[in-house]
Amino acid sequence: MTPTLFGRWQTRLLLLATVGVLVSLPFAMGWIGSSPNSVYFWILGYVAFFGLGWDMLYNYLQKFRWDRDWPAAYQLLAGIWELVFVFCGVKLFGFLPIPLPKEELPLAVFLLHYTVVWLAVFISSQSLMRIIFPRWRFRGGEWL
Repeated sequence: MTPTLFGRWQTRLLLLATVGVLVSLPFAMGWIGSSPNSVYFWILGYVAFFGLGWDMLYNYLQKFRWDRDWPAAYQLLAGIWELVFVFCGVKLFGFLPIPLPKEELPLAVFLLHYTVVWLAVFISSQSLMRIIFPRWRFRGGEWL
């Protein structure tokens, strides 16, 4: 079944609040990248917050497809677009506030963090969600 907008929101928030936080912990504790910092949770929050808006756009665009589905290749493109947006907001232009100067956030660590979180959330949505919530797909992505 095609995910509903509410199902997209629920799935995005659930996966970012669980898998995203778990994957961000090593970055925030300083095990990966630079010194310990909460900036990675800020980035995760921006991905969640702005993702709710992007999901409205994705849901609208999905209606123009003949099968009204959103294949994995489109999810990859959406992930790249969201990376570019958050990168411009946090690192390039700095219009999204973070708890340290934008110059102090290493580009490589930012890209690594976003990529690892995105891959973990994507893989979880394609596997764990179907195992933990077997009827999730048949309810339009809604798990409540």
